[in-house]
Amino acid sequence: MQNEVIEVAIKGVMPTANGCAVFLGNDDKSFVIYVDHSVGNAISMTLNGIKKERPLTHDLIGSILLGLNITLERIVINDVSEGTFYARIILHMQNELGRKLIEVDARPSDSIVLALQQKKPIFVALKVFATVEDMTEILERVLKQQGEEEEEADEDDEEEEKS
Repeated sequence: MQNEVIEVAIKGVMPTANGCAVFLGNDDKSFVIYVDHSVGNAISMTLNGIKKERPLTHDLIGSILLGLNITLERIVINDVSEGTFYARIILHMQNELGRKLIEVDARPSDSIVLALQQKKPIFVALKVFATVEDMTEILERVLKQQGEEEEEADEDDEEEEKS
């Protein structure tokens, strides 16, 4: 598996008109997966350590896995076709009868939330990583713009406090 996949991290989550853009990548390249608002919010909340009042679907799945003594090992974004990404959740189950690895087909967005919650690695198949467009420059521009907007907001807050 080591030669067929590459580990990536979440580089940013940005709201869009139709959902959220989730930027994933490493030092060499970043790419984007578009997800709906609810999953984008779940990713952001998990990244920022925000606790929810009530469990969301991903929290429920995590609790079920814990209750069944199943460990999420990793996720792999294993394919892309016409802009639609596909993923596999790799689970480890062990009991008195033996050890079993289980692969489950899932949306990358849901897989990402689960991996973040469980603090497990996110991998992308090399064949996918090689075909996706490098969005590093766009990500850096957006992050820079957000940083400038936050600085302006902080300056405005300071001005208001002085008044």
